[in-house]
Amino acid sequence: MPEIFKTIDKIKPAYDIVYKIVLFICKILLIGDILITTMSVVGRYVSFIPDPAWSEEVVLTFMCYMAVLSAALAIRKGSHIRMTALDSYLPKKVIKALDILADVSILALAFIMLIVGWKYAHGIGSKGFYTSMPWLSRFWMYFPVPLAGGAMIVFELEALYNDIKRLFVKEEIL
Repeated sequence: MPEIFKTIDKIKPAYDIVYKIVLFICKILLIGDILITTMSVVGRYVSFIPDPAWSEEVVLTFMCYMAVLSAALAIRKGSHIRMTALDSYLPKKVIKALDILADVSILALAFIMLIVGWKYAHGIGSKGFYTSMPWLSRFWMYFPVPLAGGAMIVFELEALYNDIKRLFVKEEIL
Protein backbone atom coordinates (compact mmCIF):
# COMPACT_ATOMS: atom_id res chain seq x y z
CA MET A 1 0.00 0.00 0.00
CA PRO A 2 2.77 2.57 0.70
CA GLU A 3 3.83 2.41 -2.98
CA ILE A 4 0.65 4.18 -4.07
CA PHE A 5 1.32 6.92 -1.53
CA LYS A 6 4.82 7.43 -2.94
CA THR A 7 3.30 7.87 -6.39
CA ILE A 8 0.63 10.30 -5.21
CA ASP A 9 3.17 12.25 -3.13
CA LYS A 10 4.77 13.38 -6.41
CA ILE A 11 1.82 15.79 -6.83
CA LYS A 12 2.85 17.79 -3.73
CA PRO A 13 4.80 20.42 -5.72
CA ALA A 14 1.57 21.30 -7.56
CA TYR A 15 -0.13 21.97 -4.22
CA ASP A 16 2.85 24.09 -3.19
CA ILE A 17 2.51 26.18 -6.35
CA VAL A 18 -1.24 26.71 -5.86
CA TYR A 19 -0.60 27.68 -2.23
CA LYS A 20 2.07 30.21 -3.25
CA ILE A 21 -0.21 31.71 -5.91
CA VAL A 22 -3.13 32.13 -3.50
CA LEU A 23 -0.80 33.55 -0.84
CA PHE A 24 0.65 36.01 -3.39
CA ILE A 25 -2.87 37.12 -4.37
CA CYS A 26 -3.68 37.73 -0.68
CA LYS A 27 -0.51 39.78 -0.26
CA ILE A 28 -1.28 41.93 -3.31
CA LEU A 29 -4.84 42.48 -2.07
CA LEU A 30 -3.55 43.51 1.37
CA ILE A 31 -1.10 45.97 -0.19
CA GLY A 32 -3.92 47.35 -2.36
CA ASP A 33 -6.16 47.69 0.69
CA ILE A 34 -3.49 49.56 2.63
CA LEU A 35 -2.61 51.90 -0.23
CA ILE A 36 -6.22 52.71 -1.16
CA THR A 37 -7.26 53.23 2.46
CA THR A 38 -4.24 55.43 3.12
CA MET A 39 -4.95 57.51 0.03
CA SER A 40 -8.61 57.84 0.99
CA VAL A 41 -7.92 58.89 4.58
CA VAL A 42 -5.10 61.30 3.68
CA GLY A 43 -7.21 62.65 0.81
CA ARG A 44 -9.84 63.82 3.29
CA TYR A 45 -7.35 66.12 5.00
CA VAL A 46 -4.86 67.05 2.27
CA SER A 47 -6.46 68.97 -0.58
CA PHE A 48 -4.13 67.94 -3.43
CA ILE A 49 -4.50 64.16 -2.76
CA PRO A 50 -7.68 62.71 -4.25
CA ASP A 51 -10.29 60.94 -2.13
CA PRO A 52 -11.94 58.76 -4.76
CA ALA A 53 -15.59 57.79 -4.33
CA TRP A 54 -14.81 54.19 -5.28
CA SER A 55 -12.26 53.59 -2.51
CA GLU A 56 -14.66 52.14 0.08
CA GLU A 57 -16.26 49.63 -2.30
CA VAL A 58 -12.91 48.47 -3.63
CA VAL A 59 -11.41 48.08 -0.15
CA LEU A 60 -14.44 46.06 1.00
CA THR A 61 -14.24 43.85 -2.09
CA PHE A 62 -10.51 43.25 -1.54
CA MET A 63 -11.25 42.35 2.09
CA CYS A 64 -13.85 39.80 0.96
CA TYR A 65 -11.27 38.18 -1.32
CA MET A 66 -8.64 38.11 1.44
CA ALA A 67 -11.04 36.69 4.04
CA VAL A 68 -12.17 33.70 2.01
CA LEU A 69 -8.82 33.01 0.33
CA SER A 70 -6.96 33.13 3.64
CA ALA A 71 -9.50 30.64 5.02
CA ALA A 72 -8.59 28.34 2.14
CA LEU A 73 -4.89 28.81 2.97
CA ALA A 74 -5.58 27.85 6.58
CA ILE A 75 -6.88 24.47 5.41
CA ARG A 76 -3.50 23.60 3.92
CA LYS A 77 -1.58 24.50 7.08
CA GLY A 78 -4.19 23.04 9.44
CA SER A 79 -4.43 26.39 11.20
CA HIS A 80 -8.18 26.84 10.90
CA ILE A 81 -10.35 26.83 14.00
CA ARG A 82 -11.11 23.34 15.23
CA MET A 83 -12.25 21.56 18.34
CA THR A 84 -9.48 19.55 19.98
CA ALA A 85 -10.53 19.71 23.64
CA LEU A 86 -11.59 16.05 23.70
CA ASP A 87 -8.74 14.66 21.57
CA SER A 88 -6.72 13.57 24.59
CA TYR A 89 -9.65 11.46 25.85
CA LEU A 90 -10.51 9.71 22.56
CA PRO A 91 -8.71 6.78 20.95
CA LYS A 92 -6.33 7.77 18.13
CA LYS A 93 -8.38 5.83 15.55
CA VAL A 94 -11.52 7.77 16.49
CA ILE A 95 -9.64 11.05 16.13
CA LYS A 96 -8.36 9.99 12.70
CA ALA A 97 -11.89 9.02 11.65
CA LEU A 98 -13.25 12.36 12.89
CA ASP A 99 -10.51 14.18 10.96
CA ILE A 100 -11.58 12.38 7.78
CA LEU A 101 -15.24 13.18 8.49
CA ALA A 102 -14.31 16.85 8.98
CA ASP A 103 -12.33 16.81 5.71
CA VAL A 104 -15.26 15.32 3.79
CA SER A 105 -17.64 17.89 5.32
CA ILE A 106 -15.38 20.80 4.44
CA LEU A 107 -14.92 19.38 0.94
CA ALA A 108 -18.73 19.28 0.54
CA LEU A 109 -18.92 22.90 1.71
CA ALA A 110 -16.21 23.86 -0.78
CA PHE A 111 -18.18 22.31 -3.66
CA ILE A 112 -21.31 24.15 -2.51
CA MET A 113 -19.33 27.41 -2.39
CA LEU A 114 -17.99 26.78 -5.89
CA ILE A 115 -21.31 25.82 -7.49
CA VAL A 116 -23.74 28.13 -5.69
CA GLY A 117 -21.21 30.96 -5.52
CA TRP A 118 -20.69 30.78 -9.27
CA LYS A 119 -24.46 30.88 -9.85
CA TYR A 120 -24.73 34.02 -7.70
CA ALA A 121 -21.67 35.67 -9.26
CA HIS A 122 -22.76 34.87 -12.78
CA GLY A 123 -26.47 35.53 -12.15
CA ILE A 124 -27.07 38.31 -9.64
CA GLY A 125 -23.55 39.73 -9.81
CA SER A 126 -23.51 40.19 -13.56
CA LYS A 127 -26.78 42.14 -13.48
CA GLY A 128 -25.65 44.84 -11.04
CA PHE A 129 -22.93 47.44 -10.95
CA TYR A 130 -20.89 49.11 -8.24
CA THR A 131 -22.53 52.37 -7.14
CA SER A 132 -19.38 54.46 -7.47
CA MET A 133 -18.14 52.63 -10.57
CA PRO A 134 -21.11 52.01 -12.89
CA TRP A 135 -18.79 50.55 -15.54
CA LEU A 136 -17.75 47.65 -13.22
CA SER A 137 -19.98 44.61 -12.78
CA ARG A 138 -20.89 43.36 -9.30
CA PHE A 139 -19.73 39.96 -10.52
CA TRP A 140 -16.40 40.82 -8.88
CA MET A 141 -18.15 41.34 -5.54
CA TYR A 142 -19.62 37.81 -5.62
CA PHE A 143 -16.66 36.07 -7.26
CA PRO A 144 -14.60 35.54 -4.05
CA VAL A 145 -16.98 32.79 -2.92
CA PRO A 146 -16.54 30.43 -5.91
CA LEU A 147 -12.85 31.34 -6.11
CA ALA A 148 -12.33 30.36 -2.48
CA GLY A 149 -14.45 27.24 -3.04
CA GLY A 150 -12.05 26.16 -5.78
CA ALA A 151 -9.01 26.84 -3.61
CA MET A 152 -10.62 25.02 -0.69
CA ILE A 153 -11.27 21.98 -2.89
CA VAL A 154 -7.60 21.83 -3.87
CA PHE A 155 -6.31 22.17 -0.32
CA GLU A 156 -8.98 19.95 1.21
CA LEU A 157 -8.20 17.15 -1.23
CA GLU A 158 -4.62 17.32 -0.03
CA ALA A 159 -5.69 17.33 3.63
CA LEU A 160 -8.03 14.39 3.04
CA TYR A 161 -5.24 12.48 1.28
CA ASN A 162 -2.85 13.19 4.18
CA ASP A 163 -5.41 11.95 6.72
CA ILE A 164 -6.07 8.77 4.74
CA LYS A 165 -2.34 8.26 4.32
CA ARG A 166 -1.90 8.46 8.12
CA LEU A 167 -4.26 5.50 8.47
CA PHE A 168 -2.02 3.24 6.36
CA VAL A 169 1.49 4.56 6.91
CA LYS A 170 3.11 4.25 10.29
CA GLU A 171 4.50 7.51 11.66
CA GLU A 172 8.27 7.55 11.71
CA ILE A 173 9.89 8.56 14.98
CA LEU A 174 12.96 10.72 14.54
